[in-house]
Amino acid sequence: MSFLAHFRWQDLIDILLNSYILFRLYVLFRGTYVFRVLTGIALLWVFQRIAVFFGLILTSWALQGITAVAALIIIIIFRNEISNVLQAKNLKAILWGFPQQSVQTPIEIIVEGVNALSKQHNGALIVFPAKEDLQDILQSGIPWRGLVSKEMITSIFWPDNPVHDGAAIIQGNRIAEVGVILPLSHRNDLPSHYGTRHRAALGLSESTDALVIVVSEETGNILVAKNSKITKINDNTELVKALQKHMGITEEEPANLRKEKLEISIAALISVIFITGMWFSFSEGMDTLITLEIPVEYTKHDPGIEIVDTSVNTVRLQLGGSGALIKSVRPDQVQVRLDLGNAVIGSNIFSITKENISLPPGIFLSKVAPPVVEVTLDKTITKQLPVQVDWVGKLPENIILSQLKIDPEKIEVIGGKRILENISTLYTEKVPLDNINKTGTTTVSLALNPASLKIASSSKDRIKLTYVVKPRGS
Repeated sequence: MSFLAHFRWQDLIDILLNSYILFRLYVLFRGTYVFRVLTGIALLWVFQRIAVFFGLILTSWALQGITAVAALIIIIIFRNEISNVLQAKNLKAILWGFPQQSVQTPIEIIVEGVNALSKQHNGALIVFPAKEDLQDILQSGIPWRGLVSKEMITSIFWPDNPVHDGAAIIQGNRIAEVGVILPLSHRNDLPSHYGTRHRAALGLSESTDALVIVVSEETGNILVAKNSKITKINDNTELVKALQKHMGITEEEPANLRKEKLEISIAALISVIFITGMWFSFSEGMDTLITLEIPVEYTKHDPGIEIVDTSVNTVRLQLGGSGALIKSVRPDQVQVRLDLGNAVIGSNIFSITKENISLPPGIFLSKVAPPVVEVTLDKTITKQLPVQVDWVGKLPENIILSQLKIDPEKIEVIGGKRILENISTLYTEKVPLDNINKTGTTTVSLALNPASLKIASSSKDRIKLTYVVKPRGS
């Protein structure tokens, strides 16, 4: 249980947030093919983690690839269903609302209309969609949006109506489309007296979760097609029960409501357990360690104070975490910062603690070496110093250096007070005498030592040397 020592409040928020997202996906997609496929992908992921636990490298790799490809495929194949679910009227419906059928389909009116068609031997196809989207399957529909009534149903399928041969789509209390062409079933085991309407009803029920009512033009029989099965309806009670079952309407509404609340509660609990398991799977193996060399950064120091010296420029951090997270850690994701806001002139000792170190989520600090850093600070001042040439080598035997002009003769330097107090002269970079054989000029740089010294903006950073030579003995 050592991992609990590294459990942060951010981890709790992480688990709860992702649990709620998973729960919302269940609420939005339950009852659809998308949900079933998502469940399958979740099981694949569980098997993949089990394979990792037992060290089955090839199996783990294969399941990981299959899971990634499957997730991409469902977005492509079920894009319409996903779009329909997410096309809510407001954000509330997606974040915390529960899908419900706001407008009840008038079952009794539909039954009356179907009976009227049956008595008149007027053929009909009436489709009642469920969870799945039908847009990619239906063809040539005419938008209608008329309120459902017995007269509306009978008029649509009147033989002289141009759209009577197609299907009508009923959603809620409205007829959404008419004249719709349904896919035909190609089964060979159907009775010979089944016509095109019967095959169309079966064809749609084979590929979707919709329910289709068929009225035979020849016999006046009423049939219901659902889940690849077609059933003859003998009386109004059977038709009412079939429609109620399809629409999720029961006479025991309170009991059904309690059952739904129980299912929702169980789904919420499973979401928390599943996400918690995922968190543990990513957090397993907390003894996995890595050592990184990280530079020390200094912040909030007074512009009038400079860092003269530090005991170290980098520190070694021993970091721990799960194997998956440790492998992904890069040095640029880790920072070590020391606050110099309360530092004083002279030597300062800083202890490096967790507060000074920024780490990626899920990574913890195991050890710091060295645990302390000594930083020497000094007040920044400006000082004017004379310039002297740093000659090396010697002149040829036959000449001597008779005159030398240095321009400028003095330079203003910015640096720490303690350092500049011990410096009386600035030297140029080394100038070889061996190369001088006649009068001339040259330009050289200054050799600032220590390197923390800077030339003030008011001074030149290059020195011009003008020299005159003459023959020896003249």
